[in-house]
Amino acid sequence: MKQPKEAGFAERRNNSLEAKKLLLEKFKAAPKLDDPEVAAKRAEREALAAAREARRAERDRANAEAKAAKILADAADREAKAAEAEAQKIAEELRLNMSEEERKAERDRRYAARKARKR
Repeated sequence: MKQPKEAGFAERRNNSLEAKKLLLEKFKAAPKLDDPEVAAKRAEREALAAAREARRAERDRANAEAKAAKILADAADREAKAAEAEAQKIAEELRLNMSEEERKAERDRRYAARKARKR
């Protein structure tokens, strides 16, 4: 509250007391806890909080399911890569164990297949 420059101590004290009285009256006029409007607002807030909590629980459950699905997919991917690596290792061992004639026959087969694709 802006005070005029010429206000004395008594006037400032009276203004302060008046402001305190207005605040007290405003507080006394506020609705009490047993007021129906206050109870309705409180019930509405509680309902909103319960709905918010339900949405959060649903979101957490969905996130947990997605995380579990990702873990399963990663495990399946690792198994597939391991199986592919094993197959490549076996194919390499078979290729190394082929005789010279078998290597030439395989090379000729790949060459013929490549020429057939070009035509």
